[in-house]
Amino acid sequence: MRNMDVTFSIRTFILMMLIALLSSSAHAAGNESGNSFGKAKKELAKMYQDHRLTFYAGCEYGKKGHVNGKSCGYKARKNEKRGRKIEWEHVVPAWAFGHALQCWQNKVCSTSKGKPYKGRKCCGKVNATFQAMESDMFNLVPAIGELNGDRSNFRYGMIAGESRAYGKVDFEVDFKQRVAEPAEAVRGDIARIYFYMEKTYGMKIGKKDRRLFEIWNRQDPVDAWEIERNLRIAAIQGNSNPFVDSTSASARSGAAIQ
Repeated sequence: MRNMDVTFSIRTFILMMLIALLSSSAHAAGNESGNSFGKAKKELAKMYQDHRLTFYAGCEYGKKGHVNGKSCGYKARKNEKRGRKIEWEHVVPAWAFGHALQCWQNKVCSTSKGKPYKGRKCCGKVNATFQAMESDMFNLVPAIGELNGDRSNFRYGMIAGESRAYGKVDFEVDFKQRVAEPAEAVRGDIARIYFYMEKTYGMKIGKKDRRLFEIWNRQDPVDAWEIERNLRIAAIQGNSNPFVDSTSASARSGAAIQ
């Protein structure tokens, strides 16, 4: 993965002070941007313009989202078309925080022609909490479309063996057990996103998943890009992820973003 130098500028200092204030006051309110999911994706595309690397695979991608598979050794498992572009994946799936809602289960919405419907689209229209969670930028990462599709709403976990179904990309999916195993380099990021979603929105993490995420959080500590990402999202969205330590040693030393 390419390196970019990160130095503390006046902007970074101001944003760190902003995060400190948000953590003590407005954090519990969660995503206050008022953005739709579509708007959040546009904001993220701009935010990532100097760090166009996919989350799971570390593949480079272009301004229009086209994935450079050769940059990371990615080869499509099955869906070449979807594998050509990135998609903004919910680390905590929309199903996980939406399927229990009435708008997901019952047809409380209707089209312009009066046809009733339910599910994610309906919740995105009528439920303010779901709207905030669906568009929360801390829970969105750029993923190769095929990997996003194959992960679906599966939980994260450990899978025996290293099948390498996606070329050299370290990402496994057990479709029978409905489990996805990410690379070691992003496991801590995933854990801290789950912790954030639980603290911010009251979404419960099961005991088994919590034990795993606590291990991942220790084994893959916060890195410089995660800190920078936290700063940038805080400036846009109005809250921060308190599980990303912006005063870590890597940040103080101006370590390179990996």
